Amino acid sequence: MDMQKQCTIKAIVQELFGYKKEVILGNIIAIAATLLVVLIPLFIPILVDELLLGKEHGFISWISQNLFTSDIKGYLFFVLAIIVVLRVLSTLLSILQTKIFASISKNITYRMRASLLNHLKHVSLKEYEMMRVGALTSKLVTDVETIDGFVSSTISKLIVAVLMLSFSALVLLLIHWKLAIFILITNPIVILFTVKLSRNIGRLKKEENRAVELFQSSLTETLELLHQIRATNKEEYFFEQSRKKAQDLKKHAIAYNYKSEAAMKYSYLVFLAGYEIFRAVSILAVAYSDLSVGLMLAVFSYLWVMVNPIQDIINFQYVLSTAKAACKRIESIYEMEQEPKIEETQNPFAGKQAIDIVVDNLSFAYQKEKYILENINMHIKQGSKVAIVGASGSGKTTLSNILVGFYPLDEGEIRYGGVSSQHLKLSTIRENIHLILQHPKLFNDTMLFNLTLGKTYAPKRVQEALHIAQLDDVIAGLDLGLDTLVGKDGIKLSGGQRQRVAIARMILSDPKVVIFDESTSALDVHTELKLFEALDEFLADKTVITIAHRLSTIKSAAFIYVLEDGKVADSGTPQELLAKDKSYFSSMI
Repeated sequence: MDMQKQCTIKAIVQELFGYKKEVILGNIIAIAATLLVVLIPLFIPILVDELLLGKEHGFISWISQNLFTSDIKGYLFFVLAIIVVLRVLSTLLSILQTKIFASISKNITYRMRASLLNHLKHVSLKEYEMMRVGALTSKLVTDVETIDGFVSSTISKLIVAVLMLSFSALVLLLIHWKLAIFILITNPIVILFTVKLSRNIGRLKKEENRAVELFQSSLTETLELLHQIRATNKEEYFFEQSRKKAQDLKKHAIAYNYKSEAAMKYSYLVFLAGYEIFRAVSILAVAYSDLSVGLMLAVFSYLWVMVNPIQDIINFQYVLSTAKAACKRIESIYEMEQEPKIEETQNPFAGKQAIDIVVDNLSFAYQKEKYILENINMHIKQGSKVAIVGASGSGKTTLSNILVGFYPLDEGEIRYGGVSSQHLKLSTIRENIHLILQHPKLFNDTMLFNLTLGKTYAPKRVQEALHIAQLDDVIAGLDLGLDTLVGKDGIKLSGGQRQRVAIARMILSDPKVVIFDESTSALDVHTELKLFEALDEFLADKTVITIAHRLSTIKSAAFIYVLEDGKVADSGTPQELLAKDKSYFSSMI
């Protein structure tokens, strides 16, 4: 099974048989455990016939001739000891079989989760921006756990149940074939009845899982945005929405739980009714055929032995339905659009300090025919300092996201060092072009982790990055320095401090191209001035693109592009633009 492409019951079973040795061993153990259990009902009824009713089956005489001679109590305790030993051995083997299948299921679900995570890792940002985090979490946790239960418990139980029924049927045929045929013909009626009952169970489980997804999504978003919710005094509204979804979840959970339980109990009721009929027919067989009382008791015992296997088969119908529903929800993750996979033949960034970027007739739309950017043409020379300005909504941030490879192009082309983006891996572009956002995201982890993002750097490099980013005083003011936890989304830091952390990250990564997207908007003019003075040497040989509103941020730019309504409205050096209209920047920036 290719875990990266599908989640179906057929694929899961194929994956299960990928563990051939373990499955074969588990089945051998299951056969041995089943045989031990199936033998047990034969002992006591034979003793009843031989010791109490005087009907010879040869069992007691064999014991007397080969083992020992005793009275009724001696034979009875001897057989009791055998039964206890058989049950203990059967239990131990069953535990071992459960362990084997549990190990297989955990491997399968681990691979499934790893495959899903790998798929999500390459999901396009267009898809990502429409994601509901709680819904994804629900699928990766709840639905995969459903598959885990299906593999580890249900399939192993089904194997044992089929073996138990098969061996029991064989013994019943040997005891009294006519009675056995009657039992074996009527028993499938129970199974057919349960199949009909199970049809709605999968639908009910799907509705319950959907309700779990909605509740989890609502709760996740509410908790993630709690700071903003409190700032607008909207706790009552948002938590009420989560409460309503919890109430809806309760309704679906009740419907699934009681209806699935009712369906299983109705199925069991049918079986018990059949059992009473079988018992009556067995008594008639004693009265009108050569079936002995002891063997009749054996038939009764086998009917009870068959109860659990039949119940497991009944349960399998419902668990199969829920597993199918879980697979459909998991499949929705695999259906999410991924970033294009590109075979890279050359790396234009290799061995260079900076690189030129050519944007040729670029157009982009989130929705068809609603262009955010249209016919954009730019030439950003290697090592140059370029600014992109424009009013809010003009497409500046979208353009920066495209330049760093976040979104695929609808029309046009971007060439990095003469190589088209269509021939470059997106990971290569992102490794060499660093985008610093206006609102950088921080992890609820230490300051050091938020700087390095898990990569190891020499302490000297970290200190240099902190110094350039004007963070020395910030670190000195933290209780544990670089080991200080910054809180959810860096809540312990100010907006300007978070922006400087993002700039320090960029310094550590040492890219060929740097894009500042309003990256210093939260800084005061004095701190911003010191920051860019400290960055001068570091950025001297790099290609730098600055997106900003403030003149102070772009005053060092050698060339400026002005965006208006998704198009390049004007371009030139600062002197050229100012010569056109002294009020130009005040109206456009």
